[in-house]
Parts: sequence; C-alpha cells; structure tokens
Amino acid sequence: MTGLRATNPILGIDFGRARIGTAISDELLLLAHPLETIPANERAAARVTEIVRERKVDHVVVGIPLQMKGAIGAAATETLQFVEKLRATLPCAVVTWDERLTTVAANRALREAGKKTRATRGYVDQVAAQMILQGYLDRRQESAAAEEMPR
Repeated sequence: MTGLRATNPILGIDFGRARIGTAISDELLLLAHPLETIPANERAAARVTEIVRERKVDHVVVGIPLQMKGAIGAAATETLQFVEKLRATLPCAVVTWDERLTTVAANRALREAGKKTRATRGYVDQVAAQMILQGYLDRRQESAAAEEMPR
C-alpha cells in the first residue's frame, strides 16, 4: 500500500424509519468508526448537514437495503427519498451502497460481544453504518490496489 496520505473523511449512513446510524472514516480512509444515532425526523437531513460541515466530510455513503434478489422494496424506496433530500442540501456528493443484511450482522456482532439488544438499540444503527462504510472503504482499497498492479 503506497502513497497513504490524510484526506477528508467519508460519512456512512444507515437510514431507518425510527433512527439513522452514522459512522465516520479515519483520515487515511482505512477504518470506519461509529459516530452517532440521529432521530429519523424532519431535522435528520439538517443534522447530517451539520456533521458534514463540522467534520469537513469529503462525501457521504448511504446504505440501500435492497431485497435479497436485488429488487428495490419499500425500505429502499424510503432510503432513496432521503438520499435525494441529502443531495439537495449537502455541499458534497452522496453515493449509495448495497447494505443487505448489515443491521442483522450488527445485531449479531453486538449480541456476540455480550451486549443486550434493548440496551444497544440506538448503537446498533451506528454499527450498521460502520459496516456499510467499512465495506465501501474496503472496496475502494481493493480497487486502488488492483490499479497499482503491473499488467
């Protein structure tokens, strides 16, 4: 891995009807960290905008909960509506990322760590956002490494 340099972080979002989990990358764009849980209300997009400005975010990655066969269902439609709202208000790009089963995986990881589901209800959204963002960061690294390989 050559040429590591600090850059502005990337924000990851796990959109839900009740809560929105967020995660932030490190400045090397290698690791995602849970950030905060935002209530899914009329102020949600404004809070995301505040985070983007406060943290000087390069771009935002929003997980899209596609159905197992890849179709867009009701949850994905609601998420895409939120994405459009963000694109209209944010000063940076907003990209989408397939997030099938990340909330299930986040719940499982917290359970295996001995955390009670009820006590971690808001935190699970942050962990799901972290998983979405980490998957995105890993794919970026894989793509960059493939481009550096001699042909």
